[in-house]
Parts: sequence; C-alpha cells; structure tokens
Amino acid sequence: MQVILTVHCTKGPSLRDAIARRLKSMAEPELIVAEEKRRDRNPGWSKLRSADQKQGVLNLRWSQDSWTLEGRVITKGTRKPSPIVGDFVNYLLNNHRSRVMSITLTSP
Repeated sequence: MQVILTVHCTKGPSLRDAIARRLKSMAEPELIVAEEKRRDRNPGWSKLRSADQKQGVLNLRWSQDSWTLEGRVITKGTRKPSPIVGDFVNYLLNNHRSRVMSITLTSP
C-alpha cells in the first residue's frame, strides 16, 4: 500500500536535510535514516524507517521551488502505513513545528 504525504513549509533551507541531520545526531531517534542519495544534488532523497521495526519505509524529497516536503510511504502486502506515518508526523511536529504550515495525506 502507498500513501503520499505532503508537507507545505515556510521558506528556508531543505527540511529533508534538517530532518536527516537531526535524526543522525539523536541518541535514541524515533526514525532511522536508512539511506540518502546525492544530498548535494537537487532533487536528493532520504529513506526513513521506524526505529522500533514497524513495517514500511518513508521516502522523502524536498522541493526548493515550492518549499514542499514530499513523502511516499510504502508497505508490502496488506500492511497498513499508519504506524510509520504516525511516527513521522509526531517527529515532525515535535522537532520542526515552526517550519510546518500544513500536512496532507493522500492515497493514490
């Protein structure tokens, strides 16, 4: 199953990079940065997993033109994406609330 997560942000640097840096520096993060590809090139991406081994991954991409963080949650089979979506939204609002203007979830 897939879910698309769109976070409209205030103007500023890449929220994707800020999330990756903060998660890597935390002693016990809720989410783990599993992979990153070409952070120095636009568009780069990051892949996050839940720290407590919940199923699914969250792929993040930052759009500098629209100050939008786009996430795609992927789970295999009939597993529900809500646990990792909940972890991410909780992390985002606890650590980057000042940058978040709105969060939208859609299912393609």
